[in-house]
Amino acid sequence: MRIGMPLSYAGGFKETVEALADYEKAGLDIVFVAEAYSFDAVSQLGYIAAKTDRLEIASGILPVYTRTPTLLAMTAAGLDYVSDGRFTLGLGASGPQVIEGFHGLPYHAPLGRTREVIEICRQVWRRERVQYDGKHYRLPLPAEQGTGLGKPLKLINHPVRDRIPVQIAAIGPKNVELAAEIAEGWQPIFYLPEKAAAVWGDSLAAGKAKRDPALGELDVVGQAPLAIGEDVEGFLEFGRPMVALYVGGMGAKGKNFYNDLCRRYGWEKEAEEIQDLYLAGKKDEAAAKVPFELLRNMSLIGPEAHVKERLAAMKESGITTLNVTPIAGDHKARLALIEKVKELAAEV
Repeated sequence: MRIGMPLSYAGGFKETVEALADYEKAGLDIVFVAEAYSFDAVSQLGYIAAKTDRLEIASGILPVYTRTPTLLAMTAAGLDYVSDGRFTLGLGASGPQVIEGFHGLPYHAPLGRTREVIEICRQVWRRERVQYDGKHYRLPLPAEQGTGLGKPLKLINHPVRDRIPVQIAAIGPKNVELAAEIAEGWQPIFYLPEKAAAVWGDSLAAGKAKRDPALGELDVVGQAPLAIGEDVEGFLEFGRPMVALYVGGMGAKGKNFYNDLCRRYGWEKEAEEIQDLYLAGKKDEAAAKVPFELLRNMSLIGPEAHVKERLAAMKESGITTLNVTPIAGDHKARLALIEKVKELAAEV
C-alpha cells in the first residue's frame, strides 16, 4: 500500500507545506489537496510541486462542475509539468449545497458529466484536435449556440504524460461503478473494510467488467486517522464532529449521500437521528449519536498490534493507497507516525 496524507483546506497551508519535505523524507508517497468552498486547490498544488522532489501530488477533489473539461485537462497537464509527472487528477461531483449555493450552477447529471469530462481530458492530453458531441458538452460549440466561429483545437504544449491518472471520489452505487469502469483510481469516504464488499462489491464488479485493461488495476484510496500507542483510543472521539457534519449536515432530508452510506452500512436509525439533530442545530447531540464501531473501524487508532490488524483488513479488502491523518502533539511525533505506518504496511 502507498501511504498518503490529506492537507487541510482551512488555514495554515504555507506552514503545512514547509513541513512536507520532512514527510517526504519519512516515506510519504502522495499528498492530497481538497477543494471545497476554500482557497482553490490548484495554486496550492503548484506550490507543493515547487517545494518537493519525489512526493506525488493529487487533487482530492476538484469538482467537475466548476471548470470546463478542457480547463481541467489544461490544469492537470500544467500541474503534471511543474511536478515532473507527479500529478493525479482527483475529480468528484461535490454536492448541490456547494455547486448551486457557492457557484450558482445547476447540479444536474453528475455521472454523465463526469464521464464526458474524463473523455475530453484524455483527448486533450493526447493532443488531439478536441471534438466532442456529448449530452452535456459539445466541442466546438455548435454554430446555433454561439458565433459559429469555434473550431477544433489541440493543446499547444506537449504534456509530460498523455495519460494523467484520474481518480473519482464516489460512494453511490452508480458513481462507484463509473469509477471502476473509467478511472485509474477510486476515492471513497468513511471506508469500512468489513462492510466494503457488501456495500460496493456489486458496483465495483459491474464497473470492472467494462474496464479497459489499459487502465491497469483500480487504485482504491482509503482514508483513516492515525495514532499508535497504548493510550490513544480517546483520539477516536475527534472523528465524531466530522462524521456528524457529513451524515447530518451535508445535504437535506432525502438528499444526503453520506447519510445514505451510513444507512447502507446498517445504521439506519442512527443516520436518521444524526440528521434530525444536526439539522435542528443540535450538533453536539448529533455527534454523540455517531456509532463507535464506525469511528473505530475506519481508523488506525490504538496499540501497534491493533493498527497492524486494521492495516491488514484494509489491504485484504482492496485498499491500495491509504490516506492517513497522523494525530500527535508535535511535528516530530507526526513524522514518527508516518515512518511507523509505512513500516507496518510493508509487513502486512
